[in-house]
Amino acid sequence: MPIATVNPANGETLRTYEAMGEEEIERRIELAEATFRTYRTTGFYERAGLMRRAADLLEADQKEIGKVITTEMGKPVKQARAEAAKCAKAMRWYADHAAELLADEEPAEADVKDSGASRALVRYRPLGPVLAVMPWNFPLWQVIRFAAPALMAGNVGLLKHASNVPQTALYLEDLFHRAGFPEGCFQTLLIGSAQVDDVLRDERVRAATLTGSEPAGRAVAATAGEMIKKTVLELGGSDPFVVMPSADVERAAEVAVTARTQNAGQSCIAAKRFIVHTDVYDAFAQRFTEGMRALKVGDPMDEETEVGPLSSEQGLNDLVELVDDAVRGGASVLCGGERPDGPGWYYPPTVLAGVTRELRIHREEAFGPVATLYRAADLDEAVLIANDTDFGLSSNVWTRDDADVDRFVRDLEAGGVYVNGMTASHPAFPFGGVKRSGYGRELSGHGIREFCNITTVWHGA
Repeated sequence: MPIATVNPANGETLRTYEAMGEEEIERRIELAEATFRTYRTTGFYERAGLMRRAADLLEADQKEIGKVITTEMGKPVKQARAEAAKCAKAMRWYADHAAELLADEEPAEADVKDSGASRALVRYRPLGPVLAVMPWNFPLWQVIRFAAPALMAGNVGLLKHASNVPQTALYLEDLFHRAGFPEGCFQTLLIGSAQVDDVLRDERVRAATLTGSEPAGRAVAATAGEMIKKTVLELGGSDPFVVMPSADVERAAEVAVTARTQNAGQSCIAAKRFIVHTDVYDAFAQRFTEGMRALKVGDPMDEETEVGPLSSEQGLNDLVELVDDAVRGGASVLCGGERPDGPGWYYPPTVLAGVTRELRIHREEAFGPVATLYRAADLDEAVLIANDTDFGLSSNVWTRDDADVDRFVRDLEAGGVYVNGMTASHPAFPFGGVKRSGYGRELSGHGIREFCNITTVWHGA
């Protein structure tokens, strides 16, 4: 795949970039290692000042970088600006909390005495250069939620961004440079996927984080395992959205539309499978379908657009194949379902009912504005359908019954359970999944400690 900006709204190639050669990659890895040796000794106060400065700059750049994001991957420009604002918020959160999250821990006095020590503590120390392999769907947020905690912990970052968002990738390197971070603290590697393996095998690269497809995660995990390097993986998702009889059905249907179509449905944590108790199925299906049908699809630069194009022609073709397979297999189309004529990689908000386990769309992640509806006879069946997936990123549950909530929290196989609301990432809460959605956690204290050397310090009596 070429490293290029291709406008999804019309398919026009705007800018292309040459992949970095071996000499430039070597220069940047060496610079990262050299910078780490000194940056790791800086204090939290200094790092926090730099991070807040970067947040200020990003906030000031919202309009400009928002247009770049929209041009590169098709997100409605209002959503792109909101993404930038969210990143600035997370950067400030880590600037405010990193020192507390990574403070030395004092074991219980009785345990210290029992170990024969006069004093003992646990200290969090940075690992070194960390490779981040990041996707295009949230081209700022996915990077910042790695970079902010990693830099605040004293690590340095090497970014291999998706090949269709090179301008955003270069902007991020420039952002941290303008904020005053030492040269080499955060660098973008304009390289193709085939070059990732060599970078990860370099002994100076100490760890890796990847957000992306399951095949990409397998490849990175395999190499990292061979090299004995820490990884954090956030892969696909096919999140359930369960609606029970006690729910506010009207509100649930309204939120469901946003949960399925934000970023044109191109989100790992988007709700994709809507599992509705039979008592409220018809009411929910009607309201949900009406809401999906009413969305404005069009030019992502238009402030009124709610759903823009998909990011690539291949992504559109993959989605069309999934829907066509479902229809051939007996699913019914309640709205949408047909690829429109004209330029750009657009697909209408679509609702499918009557989906069965044999269909590809039941097993595979639909990365676009396509929802599948399921009817559940009771709570037990709702849990079975919800867990009938290889993925386990997050989940949504709508109910006013505390017993229902307790059961779903206990039994749903997911990294998050969001009750009466849609899944959304926030810097204060850990984010990640189970099963084939990956392992490890981003954000919160758990995220900042993922790339730390957790060190026991023991003093003899």
